[in-house]
Amino acid sequence: MYFATKKTIHFKEEFGDETWEKRWVYSTDKGADSGKFLLTSGKFYGDKVKDLGIQTSQDAKFYQLSAPVETPFSSEGKPLVLQYQVKHEQNIDCGGGYIKIFPKITPATMNGDSPYNIMFGPDICGPGTKKVHVIFNYKGKNLLTKKDIRCKDDEMTHLYTLIVNPDNTYEVRIDGSKVESGRLEDDWDFLAPKTIKDPEAKKPEDWVDEAKIDDPSDVKPEGYDKPELIADAEAKKPEDWDDEEDGEWEAPMINNPEYKGEWKPKQIDNPAYKGEWVHPEIDNPEYVADDQLYKFEDNSHVGFEIWQVKSGTIFDNILVTDDVAEAEAFAKETFEVTKIEEKKMKDTQDAEARKIQEEEDEKRKKEEEEKKKNEPEAEEEEEEEEEEDKPSEEETVAPTEDATEEETKRIEL
Repeated sequence: MYFATKKTIHFKEEFGDETWEKRWVYSTDKGADSGKFLLTSGKFYGDKVKDLGIQTSQDAKFYQLSAPVETPFSSEGKPLVLQYQVKHEQNIDCGGGYIKIFPKITPATMNGDSPYNIMFGPDICGPGTKKVHVIFNYKGKNLLTKKDIRCKDDEMTHLYTLIVNPDNTYEVRIDGSKVESGRLEDDWDFLAPKTIKDPEAKKPEDWVDEAKIDDPSDVKPEGYDKPELIADAEAKKPEDWDDEEDGEWEAPMINNPEYKGEWKPKQIDNPAYKGEWVHPEIDNPEYVADDQLYKFEDNSHVGFEIWQVKSGTIFDNILVTDDVAEAEAFAKETFEVTKIEEKKMKDTQDAEARKIQEEEDEKRKKEEEEKKKNEPEAEEEEEEEEEEDKPSEEETVAPTEDATEEETKRIEL
């Protein structure tokens, strides 16, 4: 149980204008392999100004960017809510879309090895990886969730929300709906297991754990001794076969029509079966309970540390608070409006694109039909031209004795 305290917004970023660059710092760790973010509302949006966000702009780049929390805070005794919008406008094929909460870091040198408290959000790479990461750092180790939480992989804006409660429970929401929840201890390996197999216990030597055995009274029927393959009786040694050079000739093997397959005796219940042996467990001496798994003492920065093969992802409306209701209200003001109007604009664009494509297809079809239609006419014209080019009977007659030299040359030509 935890007690209500004053509600606090620790961090809020809406990327409303170019001033965002004054609040955020690029890391120089990757040098020429670092990518830049651009302020844009994208190709389709709900409101061109309100939906401004930062977009990855270069393919095959690392994006390392962070901003300080105005007042670093501890999450002790309070919920920690991390919420933001992700829009894979480029129809991403491989790249991260997650966000991190860091303790105190040096922004200019932040990289993939920089310690963080929480990493949360979508990660996509091919058809096999489409997950929502929820990674917590506990005593210097990054712990991945045991749950498989699928992320959204379309081109629209989506809202990701992580809630970590002081009673050591959590909840993951996508677009405002719960997709996963549970106890931190159950879904991450924060602690050693409560119980372990008793190292002193061993399965008795006479323990029978085979539930079925071969029926000793079952006898193999006649005919099951036939081989699967036999020599082809109709095959003949080729006339050009040379035993000295080619070796002794053997007829090729063919399937035996009398082969009945491998025989196996029937299975019956094992009268000596004692059931599956279960290894007894004992309390794990290394297990130490911790009622503050949820707590992160120093939350000083928010940032992105991702790699993208295909750029174009837009991030917007980041919120870190201790009030779930505040996050829900912020989502209602931003995401709930965006998703409706954005879809309308996207549908309109898609309809226009389909119309243009259909018109181009129709034009191409007509051109092909016209071409086919004109082909016979062209052939007829060619035939007429060939006929015209053929010499007439007058032109092919032999010159007469009275023909002049000039006429003779013309006729010969």
